[in-house]
Amino acid sequence: MDNLKIKAQELIDFIYESPTSYHAVESLKKRLEEADYKELNPSQEWNIEKGGKYYTVSGQSALIAFKAGTGSLKEDGFRIIGAHTDSPCFKIKPVNQIIAEKTYVKLNTEVYGGPILSSWFDRPLALAGKVVLKNGNIFKPEERIININRPLMVIPNLAIHFNREVNDGYKINPQVDTLPLLALIENQLEEKNYLLELLSKELGKSEEDIIDFELFLYEYEKGKIIGLNEEFMSSPRLDDLWMVHAGLKGLLASSENKATQVLVCIDHEEIGSQTAQGADSMFVLNILKRINIALSGSEEDFYRALTFSLALSSDLAHGVHPNYLDKHDPTNRPVLGKGPVLKYSAKQKYITTAYSASVFAQCCEKAGVPLQKYANRSDVLGGSTIAKFIAANLCIDVVDIGTPIFGMHSVRELGAIKDNDYVERVFTEFYSA
Repeated sequence: MDNLKIKAQELIDFIYESPTSYHAVESLKKRLEEADYKELNPSQEWNIEKGGKYYTVSGQSALIAFKAGTGSLKEDGFRIIGAHTDSPCFKIKPVNQIIAEKTYVKLNTEVYGGPILSSWFDRPLALAGKVVLKNGNIFKPEERIININRPLMVIPNLAIHFNREVNDGYKINPQVDTLPLLALIENQLEEKNYLLELLSKELGKSEEDIIDFELFLYEYEKGKIIGLNEEFMSSPRLDDLWMVHAGLKGLLASSENKATQVLVCIDHEEIGSQTAQGADSMFVLNILKRINIALSGSEEDFYRALTFSLALSSDLAHGVHPNYLDKHDPTNRPVLGKGPVLKYSAKQKYITTAYSASVFAQCCEKAGVPLQKYANRSDVLGGSTIAKFIAANLCIDVVDIGTPIFGMHSVRELGAIKDNDYVERVFTEFYSA
């Protein structure tokens, strides 16, 4: 297997280990600790040395890793790459069991983020997330990360004979059409909670010990390298674990720098970012302040450091789709396999400025990486990223970039393995330059 395929398979393996934002953080921690990064406890005083490697976690679903610069923070600032750990999916509701026809056990779910609902039908689905357990301490119960990596459920389609409009733009009702089938009732006289029984067996705990949970459905099948020449990656959760992984690879491969190199892996981007672990919170600002304090910097030093700082908001981009050519802008038309994409928006959906774009373009040039540009059609309202929150909360320049894919927010998205190599190289250059 050549180097491009090896790198792509590493990404696919990382994504498969990371069915939820909780698991993504666990995957990051594992790789950071293998690279001698030290965890900093938010409840304790931080001791940081220049050139040292550290990370800290918030809510078990967001993580910030950094290499303290060898120079002066107030004069060399921060180099930040930001991405998000969450992806669109279905979340299990707290009271969730639904019995149909005294035979079928379904789970009541709600939509998390903006998935393409139709892509979730008729696929084996597994279950992962966090379960909170009694341990005798009311304010510090046990929080267990769980991944039931088995094909447990399916959202079955309705036969076309009962839904003749299914190929003509049928409107999916998320409360009716997308409830997953979990089991068949074997004994109608036996009343039980099937999900709690499943969790109890998996955790080796009694059902009474289970206080609450945050559980999500995910596609059981692993991503694959596909295509005539194996040039594509088909995988769940490319948005945005691809950029999380590329940011990690760039940080680990980067050379020593006077600037402090920071990787921000934030949660809840898909639902607006306004949470304790989201980009529209004090999380990033607080961690950067604590780094400055631990390096004996004053408040004035911190604000000076921000003036020397730059952030890359790394999310994915829309490649020109070969079946829908007219959906794209007539001149800004990135394609798969031709390098990362600078994203622009006059409405500031993307926060790229001429200055921040020029820095990224020069990093691409130095790394030998091709660069593409993207803007929405003027009659199409695009999505947004964490960039606007980083720019607003830190008052620093931000560039919105990403790699092009097809099927964004589908249960399986499609990217090019060349772009994976390109983005890892340019992220390494950004941190090192």
